Amino acid sequence: MNIEQKVTGNIQPPNKDLEILKQNFPNCFDKKGEFDFEKFKIQLSKNEINFSKESYGMDWLGKSYARLLATDETTTLLKEDETFNQKKENSNSENLLIKGDNLEVLKHLSNAYYEKVKMIYIDPPYNTGSDGFVYADDRKFTVEELQELAGVNEERAKRILDFTQSKSNSHSAWLTFMYPRLYIAKQLLKEDGVIFVSIDDNEVAQLRLLMDEVFGEENFLAQLNIITGANQSGDGVKIQKNIEYCLVYSKYTNSKCITRVDKVKESYRDLTDAPTPLETREDMGYTIYYSPKTKDLIPIHDYDKSKIASNDTEQVYANDIDLLKKGYLPIRPGFKNNKLHRWRWGIETFKDRIDEIVVFENDGTFSVKFKQKGLNPPKNYHSFGVGTTEIKKLFDEIQVFDYPKGTKYIKYLISIGSSKEDIILDFFAGSGTTGDSVLQLNAKDGGQRKFILAQLPELIDQKSNKTAYDFVKNELKIETPTIFDITKERLIRASKKIQEDNKDKDLSNQDLGFKVFETMPIWEDYNFDSEELEKQTSLFDESKLTQEDIKALLITWKTYDGVALTASTQEINLNGYTAHYSSEKLYLMDKGFTTKNLKTLLEKIDSDKIFNPTTIIAFGYHFESKSLREISENIKSYANKKSIDIDFITRY
Repeated sequence: MNIEQKVTGNIQPPNKDLEILKQNFPNCFDKKGEFDFEKFKIQLSKNEINFSKESYGMDWLGKSYARLLATDETTTLLKEDETFNQKKENSNSENLLIKGDNLEVLKHLSNAYYEKVKMIYIDPPYNTGSDGFVYADDRKFTVEELQELAGVNEERAKRILDFTQSKSNSHSAWLTFMYPRLYIAKQLLKEDGVIFVSIDDNEVAQLRLLMDEVFGEENFLAQLNIITGANQSGDGVKIQKNIEYCLVYSKYTNSKCITRVDKVKESYRDLTDAPTPLETREDMGYTIYYSPKTKDLIPIHDYDKSKIASNDTEQVYANDIDLLKKGYLPIRPGFKNNKLHRWRWGIETFKDRIDEIVVFENDGTFSVKFKQKGLNPPKNYHSFGVGTTEIKKLFDEIQVFDYPKGTKYIKYLISIGSSKEDIILDFFAGSGTTGDSVLQLNAKDGGQRKFILAQLPELIDQKSNKTAYDFVKNELKIETPTIFDITKERLIRASKKIQEDNKDKDLSNQDLGFKVFETMPIWEDYNFDSEELEKQTSLFDESKLTQEDIKALLITWKTYDGVALTASTQEINLNGYTAHYSSEKLYLMDKGFTTKNLKTLLEKIDSDKIFNPTTIIAFGYHFESKSLREISENIKSYANKKSIDIDFITRY
């Protein structure tokens, strides 16, 4: 049993790129873990890799600060809405709605949902000047701190702090806002993942360059043109703007992330239907040996290139005697326009697409055809209309949200960007259209898609949006109305409408609920940097923590440890002490753990077939040092019957 006691550092998104470098180039890191770029260049130069001195890229005021925001620690914990989540329709749901700053939310999700999300759709602020976007940041750095952390000079550090603390809506402010969110979002995408980002012409040029930087220019798939149907008139209008855009990027080059959706009639096409003779593409000539008995197809290059000009099949092609003896029949391209012809595909393509091949027989003559695709690639222009009417119907003709995206539009994107079992993420949830769209699609085709939505509890302005404000305050009985309240209520109403519209359909296997979590500030004087308990006792008074605080810390740690937010947690009774068990991780959060509890724990590991903790995590503030040593030493020395390797971790 390999046991190690250690203290975790700050909760922050993992730097997977750095981990890959450490795995493959450990000699390029010094004893402090700092990366030595000069050593790295020397290592690569040995492999004849040259560094380009010229490059094409994007820079803006705040870029170094944006990179810092993408990797620094969270300033929040995650809290569960237990009352809502325990309702019958939500208790087993795997859909998520999270209230909070989406940058914090993404950081919390970055371990548990690393490479788990198939598709991301976001509709971020367009920064039009009238949409209310201003850069807001509650982080407080001095000029000196920012210089050191971001690696910039004093003058640039001052300029960055000026706009981050002045509610700017400049292009630089918008890019600084978007970069860290896109950077972490990319980590959540599966290898065949895809992201769709709505935007208008005010920031589309900047967004395209930013997406090129984060996702790679080679992973750009399309710029969809979405007709909004808006009509503009008046002396100030030079050209009507009735198109928005949606930029589409894959996570990796050539990943099969887009589904062909436009159905056409399936048909067959002759594999010899090629435009040129064999003499122009000699690599396209080969024999397909076909077994009428087993239906096997074996392609073999068996022709003499020097005799192609003869246009004589008997001279050009040789017969594979062994295959002929086994009953295989040779099928060759034959003649067309008095020329020996070729196949449409090379032999490697034939092997890759052999499942599409069908052999036809006509009076003893065999021909080879392939199935033409029954689906066409999506187009890059569409007209869906906005979702204003749709959401008004859900809210009894009350317009609680201006210009929401319609479910027809989002369902289309989901249909081309994901399959029936995938996770869909939207961290600018707004009115909740993405969640509604997922529920509708699942009800229609029996899918098991899951959504994760994040929405800031942005205050609803009583003057500019009185209708929405009054609805939330008077109908929902919420004292301080926010956009999040609209999002949540939209999902509840959408679920009910789907059930009403499908009364004659069995939806018992459908997940029509969702769970709610929210971010909350980390307690005053609390930090995750403590290296030993003695140093923290004078800084943080754990006695002021409530049971709700401990629950929030447990949820945050679970997610940090890679456990999905929707995964269940089992309470384990260790002879009077309650521990928490989920995904082979056991959490000791409360005070009062004694030797008798430890004895019960060790016995349970041996006797309980379904209790197999590979990691035990203790909240250090609630344990004395000698108790932590006792747990560590006993687990280390105890030879459990299951031979489980258990890692013991102390966290403060």
